[in-house]
Amino acid sequence: MANFLVWVVWVVAAFASLASALAVVSFSNPFYSALSLIGNLASLAVLFLLLSGEFVAAGQVLVYGGAVMVMFLFVIAYLGDKTEESPWSGGPSWQVVGAVLAGGAILAEVIVVVGLKAGNFLSSPQPIGRSFGTPAALGRLFLTDHLLAFEVTSIVLLVAAVGGVVLGAHARPVDEPSPESHART
Repeated sequence: MANFLVWVVWVVAAFASLASALAVVSFSNPFYSALSLIGNLASLAVLFLLLSGEFVAAGQVLVYGGAVMVMFLFVIAYLGDKTEESPWSGGPSWQVVGAVLAGGAILAEVIVVVGLKAGNFLSSPQPIGRSFGTPAALGRLFLTDHLLAFEVTSIVLLVAAVGGVVLGAHARPVDEPSPESHART
């Protein structure tokens, strides 16, 4: 019975993850897309829990579902709803070129992994210690071997927040006093 319940939770979380991911890219309102992304992150946290990754699931909810999404919602609320022209009008933009390059890079990674698996290069399991995945082991890795990447990530998030504020300041029109208000003074 417990195994059946795990399968039911897995199927529900997997379909919720897929449905919310489709909702993220299909909504035209950025606020609804961000809310769908929160649902996607929560369903991924459930999948992490099913894999016995309690710390990763908690990090997923607290860091991504909490802090990063609050920043996204703040920027969306600050910038407002902007409707722009289609990205395909006037030829491909840098965003389309970047998306195509990113898709090509992911395809190349998939081909490499499938090739490695087919050549039995990925068949030898590595030993995993008892401390693997614990908060102490992750903290030790973050603050020793991966300190530079950890700090660069924090700087990138800071730049993103400052960039959102700068874009918001330039996007809002400045209210100029009307000639009637000068006449009253």
